[in-house]
Amino acid sequence: MAKLSALGLDVGRKRIGVSGCDGTGLIATGLFTIERKSFGQVVEILQQTILERDVQLLVVGLPYSMNGTIGSQAKEVQKFAKSLSKALNLPVEYMDERLTSYQAEQMMHAQRIAPSRNKGLIDRKAAAIILQQWLDQRRQDLKKHETEILENSGNSGIQV
Repeated sequence: MAKLSALGLDVGRKRIGVSGCDGTGLIATGLFTIERKSFGQVVEILQQTILERDVQLLVVGLPYSMNGTIGSQAKEVQKFAKSLSKALNLPVEYMDERLTSYQAEQMMHAQRIAPSRNKGLIDRKAAAIILQQWLDQRRQDLKKHETEILENSGNSGIQV
């Protein structure tokens, strides 16, 4: 499998949680949280991280409504992500982020960390969950594709 370097983003109005993955694309880790001041400030911080980590792709959490529709908040995130994608010259993919902040808070409770005092940590952990879900889904899709190729090659008499 080729090297993969992606950033996961949990985009909020006040903060953006940022996560990265190891070069194998197996494990996502929370990196840092950006306190949003301006679009330019966000781009500048992410550009530095992209250079350091040789990032190829942005994975942005999309806050679908609980019924699965795209509401106003998700549209705002999409607009921001498209602008970010253009400014950073990187492709963007979206991942359903419903309940990721709740999952992050539950992880913090288990570690005996007070979520109310660590909002930035929640965002960072949520970004890692978003990216990990995307990595897991990607891995499943690749396995499925490989299986289909093997099955199809068996039907054509070609051996792999």
